[in-house]
Amino acid sequence: MTTSGSHKLLALSVLLSFLFLTTSFGTSSSVHRSFTQCLSFYSITPALIYRPNNMNYSSILEATIGNQRFNSSMTRKPNLIITPLFESHVQDTVICARKSGIQIRVRSGGHDFEGLSYTSDVPFILLDLFNLKAINIDAGRKVAWVQSGATTGELYYRISEKSPTLGFPAAFCTTVGIGGHLSGGGYGYMLRKYGLAADNVIDARIVDVRGRILDKESMGEDLFWAIRGGGGGSFGIVLSWKIRLVDVPPAVTLCAVKKTKEDGAAKIVLKWQEVAHKLPQELFLNAEMTVVNSTKNWNNKTIQASFYSIFLGSIENLKIVMKDRFPELGLESKDCLEMSWIQSVVTIAGYAPNVSPDILLNETQAKGFTKIKSDYAKEPISEIGLEGLWQRLLNQEQTWVTFIPYGGRMSQISESESPFPHRNGNLYKIIYLAGWFKEQDGASEKYIAGVRKLYAYMTPYVSNSPREAYVNYRDLDLGQNSKNGKASYSEASIWGHKYFKNNFKRLVGVKSKADPDNFFRHEQSIPSMA
Repeated sequence: MTTSGSHKLLALSVLLSFLFLTTSFGTSSSVHRSFTQCLSFYSITPALIYRPNNMNYSSILEATIGNQRFNSSMTRKPNLIITPLFESHVQDTVICARKSGIQIRVRSGGHDFEGLSYTSDVPFILLDLFNLKAINIDAGRKVAWVQSGATTGELYYRISEKSPTLGFPAAFCTTVGIGGHLSGGGYGYMLRKYGLAADNVIDARIVDVRGRILDKESMGEDLFWAIRGGGGGSFGIVLSWKIRLVDVPPAVTLCAVKKTKEDGAAKIVLKWQEVAHKLPQELFLNAEMTVVNSTKNWNNKTIQASFYSIFLGSIENLKIVMKDRFPELGLESKDCLEMSWIQSVVTIAGYAPNVSPDILLNETQAKGFTKIKSDYAKEPISEIGLEGLWQRLLNQEQTWVTFIPYGGRMSQISESESPFPHRNGNLYKIIYLAGWFKEQDGASEKYIAGVRKLYAYMTPYVSNSPREAYVNYRDLDLGQNSKNGKASYSEASIWGHKYFKNNFKRLVGVKSKADPDNFFRHEQSIPSMA
């Protein structure tokens, strides 16, 4: 049989199998028949397609659903899951979905806290990029190309294969997908030294609404600006990113110091607010507060403040810095471990310090129920304010409040350099996170309400006009979210200004040119004025 004949036979078999899928689409069968026929025409070598009656459909769908709030029997599931093997498969899917009027959601890692990359309130198709995970490291030039479906852990490991003194300033969590992480800015413990992950993106390849693959030059300055922090799911599908690798020393030091309220934690947190953003750029020192059993009376609860530091240098040099700048913490050598950069990645990910880094290639995402909210502090919170926060925390177990220090490089980049505006003037970011493992006795309502109460209490102590928020910690509580991602400008501007401040207007302008018909959308996507 000729090559042309084999292609026709393959296309025919694909078409017949796809036509069978339309029976699961209910009243939209004609629309989905159009979509599957279109795919069979474009895709000589089709991507892997999963439908609800496929044996592997559920395992593919659930593999990267970390937040089990969006994995219930009540959650709308995708009518099809498409798992592209090649860039052309992404192009074909976009072209055919647009022609047929079908909504698609795009997932790279599934870590989004509101499930927007794999849920929808209307029938939809999920485009899951987990097969697109190639990573090419050029250690000599200190650059890399990484596809959006790769995880941060896979990227870290591949960098370490090439050089022990190169790294990348991205997420603490090593199962985060690169695509979503970079799209929203992305940060890790080197943000005070090197800025955000997105600050170190120097090129990208994106499939636009017309199905074209564009790079930095062909997409233009505005679109390249928008995709580096403007949030995923609004402008197109980024296939891969060219990133700038950063220098890391042979020795990295990790430390942990924990103080309860009875140990004087309040005074130390007060001091932390004064010094954490002024410490050397090589030092990241956060403060995490939660409820624990009191060591003095196990029948009582107390607040524990945990101070976790990561220093790009040796223990001895860190001790010198801390003795001079923050002696109140009482850091000692016994609180610390010195290791290579890649081993610090493994340790921060929750593994023992001696675990081989190749574990980063075979990780599975943790499962649980979560609700997250974020804030930015421009002034230190008073002792009275902290006491009030802690009193409320005591009534909300399984909840953490974390202060992430800014300053350093984060204060040196202008608000308009990228869509991510939370730069100079912020002392630290605040994270409110509740996590639980069973949905019973109204657990979700209880914990979500608790986080909201903490957030409400903190109103006088955080940024205002707007009250800022981090787009990678999507929060559907922020303003009005219209159904099917079709928010008006006025509706979207409520949460848009919280995430992007004055950059929101420019993002809307970019969206209106790049995707005037608002094909790429979700509940908090950038609206098109066209």
